[in-house]
Amino acid sequence: MTDRTGNGLVVQVRDRVATVTLDRPERLNALSSGLQADLVRAFDGFDTDDDVWAVVLTGAGSKAFSAGIDLKEVREHDSGASSGLRPMAGLSRNVFETVLECGKPTVAALNGWALGGGCELALACDVRLAADHARIGLPEAKRGMGANFGTHLLARIVPRGIAYELLYTGDDIDAAEAHRWGLVNRVVPGEELAAHAGALARRIAGNAPLTVRRYKAAIGRGGELPLASALRLSVGPDPYTSEDRAEGVAAFVEKRAPVWRAR
Repeated sequence: MTDRTGNGLVVQVRDRVATVTLDRPERLNALSSGLQADLVRAFDGFDTDDDVWAVVLTGAGSKAFSAGIDLKEVREHDSGASSGLRPMAGLSRNVFETVLECGKPTVAALNGWALGGGCELALACDVRLAADHARIGLPEAKRGMGANFGTHLLARIVPRGIAYELLYTGDDIDAAEAHRWGLVNRVVPGEELAAHAGALARRIAGNAPLTVRRYKAAIGRGGELPLASALRLSVGPDPYTSEDRAEGVAAFVEKRAPVWRAR
């Protein structure tokens, strides 16, 4: 099943993996307001979509994952009567927060530049794979903007000094350096990126879905808590008393592949 929106978002669901593609290569897959709204709807919907057990997010073409917020659109708004939207404000959900809070595991496949809002979109995903030619950065300090989401996420992923340097300078880094600092999980040849991301997503979707979703909820909610508090959290689905837990044990004993039902 493939859905395409008028704002440049393509969603394809196959084998319980949703592949979400930012399809505006002529604009370096920049995040227009319409595209952001489509992303919110898509990722919000994945939570209740029983056909989706894992998500891959990527960009069309080989030049950019996403160059960030569509600055041409911002410029048009600046010349009009409306003022700029402040982060985490307004009537609609924040696109980065929506991706971050999606209950299904997410994999970002960075097929090129991931800058500004594109970098923030990548940071919102659980796992990041990068093509060897990808570059990542938050250039907002060079544009007079703020990178609110990226500021907080970046400092939770890389050492604080590295986060300060990247934010203060606005410089981007190559895929190899991003990997060295743990900003991406692995770097692969560009022509192999889609295959690697798809294979990883299928491996994730092949495991017990309630267990995987509980991992995501536990890390998301408990990652900043003291260990004693985190261990006592009860978040996400309960795999311990599920049908899938019984099926997993039975399949192991019977030496066969388990048949997961997400219940």
